[in-house]
Amino acid sequence: MKKRYLPLAILATAALSLTACSSGATGGSGTDATGETLNVWIMQGTNTESDEFFERVGDEFTKETGAKLNVEMVQWADAHDRFVTAIAGGTTPDIAETGTTWTAEFAESGALAPLDDYVTKAGLDGKLVEGLVEAGTLDDTLYGMPWYAGVRSVIYRTDIFEAAGIAVPTTWAEFQAAIETLKTSNPDIIPFPVAGDAEQLTYPWVWGAGGEVATKKGDTWTSGLDSAKSQAGIKFYTDLALQHGSSTSGATTWKETDVLDNFAQGKVGMAVMGSWTPATILDKNPELEGKIGSFPIPGQTSGISPSMLGGSHLSMFESSKNKDLAWTFMSMMTTGDFATEWASQSGYFPGETTALDATVANADEITKAFATQMVDGGASLPVTPKFGAVQAKKTTNTMIQSILSGEKTVEQASADAAAEMTDILNKK
Repeated sequence: MKKRYLPLAILATAALSLTACSSGATGGSGTDATGETLNVWIMQGTNTESDEFFERVGDEFTKETGAKLNVEMVQWADAHDRFVTAIAGGTTPDIAETGTTWTAEFAESGALAPLDDYVTKAGLDGKLVEGLVEAGTLDDTLYGMPWYAGVRSVIYRTDIFEAAGIAVPTTWAEFQAAIETLKTSNPDIIPFPVAGDAEQLTYPWVWGAGGEVATKKGDTWTSGLDSAKSQAGIKFYTDLALQHGSSTSGATTWKETDVLDNFAQGKVGMAVMGSWTPATILDKNPELEGKIGSFPIPGQTSGISPSMLGGSHLSMFESSKNKDLAWTFMSMMTTGDFATEWASQSGYFPGETTALDATVANADEITKAFATQMVDGGASLPVTPKFGAVQAKKTTNTMIQSILSGEKTVEQASADAAAEMTDILNKK
């Protein structure tokens, strides 16, 4: 795990940031592209206001370049296979949103265009969120332009906590005690679901215990899921359900969307969820307005347990016939007012630090807790083209489900998962 600290000066200078934002791109294309069309794939569901947003982006793009913008929304569930098919068939768009764990994979295939020269020319060197830059870099070349970052913290029912006299937990022991109190005070709710099909909800406990997902030495990757520290974190997490009744047996097959849906239905007291979920929760259940809050995932004995600094890049395909035009769109989306607005609407954080300043400066209390998690407890998964294959295999999810179902002990399950992960990461 590589922990990414954002400069604390970001918080100190946030109030000044709005004056630095511009509504257009960081440098135009410099050419008239009238008659051309830029084709873009964007993942669906990140922003509920995306249709109206991209209408305005398209108008600005046409005004600046003369070209038309064609944005196609793609389902996350279908996206990876669609990318692989498009790359193989030579039918890729000019630009696409790529998840941070996919960018290196597509870059390795030769499908993506390098972006370093564009970033340097735009004066953006050193002004992009480091964790997103690292995730978008393969062999010292940037292929993924940081667009937005998300991080997971704990969302909880403030009304239930207050009624039960529960203080916000700051250690694992306090977290466990809060679960016990929730069970007593509100027996009809799930205190804290342990979701079996949601790998990102597992890693904070691995990292919080001092473990690693995988590390690289030379050219060899080794999974650390079976280390003593990782096993301690995995045991704490799964024991919340198995020994302390924090969850329900049905949650063994839950995805993150199931956690969100059950929280929105008023069935959950607290859960690890993304910075982008509060708006969705309130959209699904407006009655929860004023009844939810958030706090960073507590550290084992102090501090914060890291969670993945994920999100998305915008990547340019080598097949694009007008790369300068493509960069103009990428710049519009990742810097200035459009970047800040997208973050505000979606609940994510911008990938460019000036835009990030503006978001933090205007954050509500819920968002500020996620900002703290991002600054002091943002972590990255192994940066390798092979990690997407690990996720496709559901190595971590299978480990957690086998523990929750009683099929394997923590030691057996983590040893099997570590062996599988190490094998996948080192395949040629």
